[in-house]
Amino acid sequence: MYAVIDLETTGLRTSWHDRMVEVAVIQLDGAGQVTNEWCSLVNPNRDLGPQLIHGISAAEVRHAPEFSRLAGHLASLLRGRVLVAHNLHFDAAFLLAEYRRLGVEPPISTTEGLCTMRLAAHFLPSAGRSLRDCCRAAGLLPHQEHSALHDARAAAQLLARYLRDAGTPLPWTSVVDAAAATPWPPLASEAVVPVPRRNPGHQAEHFLARLVDRLPRIREPQGDAYLELLDRALLDRHISASEADALVATAEDLGLARVDVDHLHRTYLAGLAGVALEDRVLTSAERHDLDEVASLLGLQATDVDHALKTARDAGVIPPGTNQWRLQSGDVVVFTGAMEPPRSSWEDEARAAGLQVGDNVTKKTRLLVAADPDSMSGKAKKARQYAVPVVHPVAYQRMLANL
Repeated sequence: MYAVIDLETTGLRTSWHDRMVEVAVIQLDGAGQVTNEWCSLVNPNRDLGPQLIHGISAAEVRHAPEFSRLAGHLASLLRGRVLVAHNLHFDAAFLLAEYRRLGVEPPISTTEGLCTMRLAAHFLPSAGRSLRDCCRAAGLLPHQEHSALHDARAAAQLLARYLRDAGTPLPWTSVVDAAAATPWPPLASEAVVPVPRRNPGHQAEHFLARLVDRLPRIREPQGDAYLELLDRALLDRHISASEADALVATAEDLGLARVDVDHLHRTYLAGLAGVALEDRVLTSAERHDLDEVASLLGLQATDVDHALKTARDAGVIPPGTNQWRLQSGDVVVFTGAMEPPRSSWEDEARAAGLQVGDNVTKKTRLLVAADPDSMSGKAKKARQYAVPVVHPVAYQRMLANL
């Protein structure tokens, strides 16, 4: 009878090309009992906007289905039911915009349905507008805000409370009857596995675990392409999910097994150890950096000790070791929602002698992204042109060493 929805989006305006990044549907019967729950992340194929609010990372949505694949199944969850949301105008507008991008005109309206925020004026007159305030006034337990599933559950509990207080006949009986009789345009329903958001503290599988095990190593791997990619990935001392994918794909293309990649990682660490000992002094910051790189490469502190000993004994920097640095005049580009505003970052870059680009080109030296796994147009271009993509924190370190 009812379909309570909640969305997380990249922003507040469909007219600004904002998109859905998470959708939840809670189905209720006429008595307000939950009969079904469904929720999935949605790949918006663009940057994720205010990630500090919704808490969803680009790494989480990279492999989530796009709305076009979810549209049919979502329609089956809404068909014949009253659409309910806390701030129906907002959620219905985004749903409508997503379907219209597919050339579909669904029977969704920003005014036809039930809005638990508007209904609170009657059933919870002392409550504020927010879902949290309404739940508090209704005596409901606090919930995890800005999560589509948890917000939809909270709105469903509010609706159940309203149903108990409304009595019979319901004041919105005509809305229920109209929803049941309104046809939806035909949409093929694809069997898509919903992708949930990660639990707090989730530890992603190390990318090395995805490589094929093959023992013993029967040849010296020719891994220059892999090491060059590793150079770029480790600029910010962080291997993003998209960089991990690229490393795995490159290893597979080169026919490298896990043992080969492990050898290349040790070679790479030895190169960094040689650079650190170039002046015959190992500072605590240099040791910390080596330990950090080792951890990212699936190596241990004992491997760092061995690399340092080898570098001391050899007394030379291993061949092929590069020191990547920003230089005055380099072109940098920024993408994503940043704090302070992006304009402040751009002004700081210019003051440091860098050029700031509006778009990524082959001349771009570095892309600074609020989320290094960003799917923005700039990030896609950067990966196409092999331009390093780094987090603002790492960029600030680079700026200090300019």
